[in-house]
Amino acid sequence: MDDEIELFSDGDGLAVVGKPGAVERFLDSVGLASSTVEPDRLGSVLRAGSSAAQAGSEIAANSGRWLKLTKESAEKLNHVGLTPTKTPGVKHAMLGPRGDIKGWLQVTTGPGSLVSNPAVLSGAAGIMAQLAMQQAMDEITDYLARIDEKLDDVLRTQTNQVLARMDGVALAVKEATSVRNAVGRVSEVTWSKVQSTSTTVLETKGFALRQLADLADKIEQKTKVGDLAKVAKDAEADVQKWVAVLARCFQLHDAIAVLELDRVLDASPDELDRHRFGLKAAREDRLALIAESTQTLLDRMTIAVERANSKVLFNPIQSPAIVQSSNHVATEVRELHGLLGIESGTESPEARRWKSAAAERWDKVRETGSDGLVAAKGLGGGTLDHAKSVKGKLAGKFTDRRRRDAATDDDQPSMPWPAPEP
Repeated sequence: MDDEIELFSDGDGLAVVGKPGAVERFLDSVGLASSTVEPDRLGSVLRAGSSAAQAGSEIAANSGRWLKLTKESAEKLNHVGLTPTKTPGVKHAMLGPRGDIKGWLQVTTGPGSLVSNPAVLSGAAGIMAQLAMQQAMDEITDYLARIDEKLDDVLRTQTNQVLARMDGVALAVKEATSVRNAVGRVSEVTWSKVQSTSTTVLETKGFALRQLADLADKIEQKTKVGDLAKVAKDAEADVQKWVAVLARCFQLHDAIAVLELDRVLDASPDELDRHRFGLKAAREDRLALIAESTQTLLDRMTIAVERANSKVLFNPIQSPAIVQSSNHVATEVRELHGLLGIESGTESPEARRWKSAAAERWDKVRETGSDGLVAAKGLGGGTLDHAKSVKGKLAGKFTDRRRRDAATDDDQPSMPWPAPEP
């Protein structure tokens, strides 16, 4: 059937393969947008298996579309009923139109299906991994453009000095990608141009992570509000710079991995599945390392805010400044986390203004005084009378004593004071 389509999912994305018209009708029916898979990419997959000639003749006219699986798109596709395949992590479904083509149903997987060719299926999984990384790379490009707009001239210069080391990596990757697009594969010669570039990326990433760790240590060591204010202000600018460097490193790691998958597909197609899982594990390790470093910084900033808030009454200018800087740092880190898919539960702290802190302190004072007054009134009039009685008794004692002293003075002979010298 010309309207049959095949769906492949690796958990992160969904590939829809079939005749162009059928693919478009299916995506329209479920209300999803997607990215086009270049025909050359499908061709490289078809050449991977021993039955490439047979499969190629059947799928040459097919087109592929890919979309990133989100919670929303997954809900729209939950009726499809994807089933696991022999390729680890990949699920598949073959659909045909139901009546008026507004609906789709499962059809029997025929001999011409992609899923019947293990090599082609592995290659399709590799392409999905590449497309997911390519989309992440495009998002990072947009992110870096936004960061660059926010940087002042000094920070931009400092950032460029660090990123300049990776410009050579970016140029090598771009050249290798151009060759791959032209010939449809990554040969040994092409791969040799980028094989050692990951070392430069790793060194740059390590330097950025070390800078963030040093910044977190400085914040932890400061206890005085004045010192915290200065370090927090420095962190506000530095974090902006280092998160941009980390994003660029992550982008280039993905770019190299895309070429690496094509190289394995060309040289050792039987190892493609294992290599794909290996690259995924390495990517998750990179994410975990970035998450750990940036979260440590956020935790230190939170402690700084708590210290600032506890002393805001006596530091009405510096304490709010610390909180403001912390909010900026948290915003930058949280944006990086969202970009890379790192879950972050840290909320931005809010400043306690001096006025509200003073008012709170004054309310407590008045409350304490009011409680004391109410307690005194609660004892009744007897207590007040008792106090007056005590006061009267004390006054009487002082009066009697003064009288006795006066009488004693009358009994003594008068003598001028001071006495004259003999």
